[in-house]
Amino acid sequence: RRSALRSPRRSPRWRSWRPGPRPSRWRPTLATRPRRVAVTGGIGAGKSEALAAFRRQGAAVLSADEIVHRLYACDREVREALLARYGTTDRSRIGAIVFSDPDELAWLEGLIHPRVRREYLAWLEAVADTDLAVVEVPLLYETGAERLFDAVVLVTAPEEVRRQRAGAWVEERSRRLIPDEEKARRADFVYLNEGTLEELDAFVAEVARRLRAGTSRRGR
Repeated sequence: RRSALRSPRRSPRWRSWRPGPRPSRWRPTLATRPRRVAVTGGIGAGKSEALAAFRRQGAAVLSADEIVHRLYACDREVREALLARYGTTDRSRIGAIVFSDPDELAWLEGLIHPRVRREYLAWLEAVADTDLAVVEVPLLYETGAERLFDAVVLVTAPEEVRRQRAGAWVEERSRRLIPDEEKARRADFVYLNEGTLEELDAFVAEVARRLRAGTSRRGR
């Protein structure tokens, strides 16, 4: 059954959520393939730092956001489609258009998201010589991709902290996202990222230990 990860005052802020009967999504053994872990969270929550912390723990890591950057810069079909629709491949300029127009945002996501998913699934199939393969997927729940992973780590932070990190437009661009409260209910591990990098590292080290031991929120 699931257990709560509790910590004393000023130690890492982590939780593994409520007890319940849900079965583990983990099926293959580590001898078959690495355990697949998704890191997700809202804008400015600190997902990239969490991904870097997993790398420091010896995990293989991949950022879906880096895949998006590569598609904008190098994918011929994507670039031609963007130029035909917006007259530019500049991500900032396109973002200014789509985040104020739901129809344009839906079109862009239809262009980008399937390609991103194909790339990180191909990477997960190919990665070797590791027991943990961790992918940062910002829109994990919004795209229904959580079923593709064995465990999910949600990184969250108070809105004022996220605004300081990512700018004043955080609230506007977050409106279309599933609320963190719902994501926390569904995630295997949840971290409130308002402390130090050392606290984040300690949280990730404990999560990595549990995953390597074969336990998580939906653990044995």
